[in-house]
Amino acid sequence: MKDKLLEMVEHEVLGWPGVSKQTGGGGQGRGGFWVPPATVYSFGRRQIGHIHDTGVADLMFPGKIHDELISDGRAEPHPAGFANVVSYHIREPEDVPKVVELFHMSYERAKESAARRKESTERRRHPNDERGQRSA
Repeated sequence: MKDKLLEMVEHEVLGWPGVSKQTGGGGQGRGGFWVPPATVYSFGRRQIGHIHDTGVADLMFPGKIHDELISDGRAEPHPAGFANVVSYHIREPEDVPKVVELFHMSYERAKESAARRKESTERRRHPNDERGQRSA
């Protein structure tokens, strides 16, 4: 059943424009613990989150959002204590929309960041156009 749940999450996340996936084989992690294999989902070069084959999703958020997600019971702290990383255990069908919501939050943040980078790059390339002009 876990595989079916992970497929449901993947189907949803890969349906968003610009999202790709890459699989990782796992191995020795920081601090000496074993990291299970995972599927990493990215928007451009930015990881929006990953799901270990054990059914645990890990996503990174800024401190305030991280803390709110945990205090609201929408996620748990990462078991290895990584700062700003939340985890969510996918165990039953009701978990799918909840973890998809977390991925979507991360996806939206990645899109906003990419748009800001693009705008900044455009201003540097075209400093005298209407976006880059300074008022007199």
